[in-house]
Amino acid sequence: MSTQEFIKECQEKVFSGIQISADDAEKLFNISDHDLKYLAQCANEITRDFNGNRVDVEQLNNIKKNACSEDCTFCGQSAFFDTGIETYQLPSPEEVVSKAKIAKEQGAESYCLVAAWREPSSKDFNKVCNIIAEINNKVGISVECSLGFLTEEQAKKLKELNVKRYNHNLETAKSKFAEICTTHTYEDRLKTLDIARNAGLELCTGGIIGLGETREQRLELTLELARIYPEEVTINILVPVPGTPLELQTELPNSEIIRIFSVIRFLLPESVIKISGGREINLDDSGEELLQSGANGIITAGYLTMGGNEAKKDREMIEKIGLEV
Repeated sequence: MSTQEFIKECQEKVFSGIQISADDAEKLFNISDHDLKYLAQCANEITRDFNGNRVDVEQLNNIKKNACSEDCTFCGQSAFFDTGIETYQLPSPEEVVSKAKIAKEQGAESYCLVAAWREPSSKDFNKVCNIIAEINNKVGISVECSLGFLTEEQAKKLKELNVKRYNHNLETAKSKFAEICTTHTYEDRLKTLDIARNAGLELCTGGIIGLGETREQRLELTLELARIYPEEVTINILVPVPGTPLELQTELPNSEIIRIFSVIRFLLPESVIKISGGREINLDDSGEELLQSGANGIITAGYLTMGGNEAKKDREMIEKIGLEV
């Protein structure tokens, strides 16, 4: 059987509702660059069949920035590193509502509140809940949250407030995690995802590629995501931040980026697969090729510590390749 015949056989399994095996995924992950375009084409066909032509567009609001107590080596918001990034505490509900209204007007269908801390204190969590309630009352946009570790009670409260989805990234493969963070464990992150799911929240999880991990470790992360089967996968591409331990990390080739997005689509045909931080810097086309290689979502108008494309520019990019916002 040729490589392209094998790829097609895997695609037919997906169309038939059969989960491809870990062995199949490993073979797909390690095909030659010569066959990568065909893998991406087949992943795109899976995307269109299960998800149509619509691209999930999301905006973020970094509602509490810097001085995080965790030592994640990629993060410019960690208190362990001197990165010169501005700091601020939780804003007023009115300020967040104003930005959420703009996000909705610009075509975002979801609005994610992100806070840089290990976990919310009771006081801060109540403030976030007030912000969510105000967005629900005055904006009418789907709210998602990324607030660090949660208790069961906090997760249930978010569900009561109609938060749709909870984001908590695995960051990298389990075998790589101890090199990336020492202040908490991989299992801590899995536990938070379990708490969120048990409360009835949809899950958004993923990681950052380009941290110095091997291709095998990117496959390891991909298979863990397939086991969790989240409603949304978010893949960031490292942008080295001066002052962090990874400030001199070299870029991944675009072929490796296409490879992980395509294989994730084979494993998670129904999920939103979102191109997140780093696409404007690491990709020549801001994501056009990835949106035709398995991805069906983007974050627009900036990220946690860096800017991004204007929403209008991203809408034009999506329409240019025949997709819909």
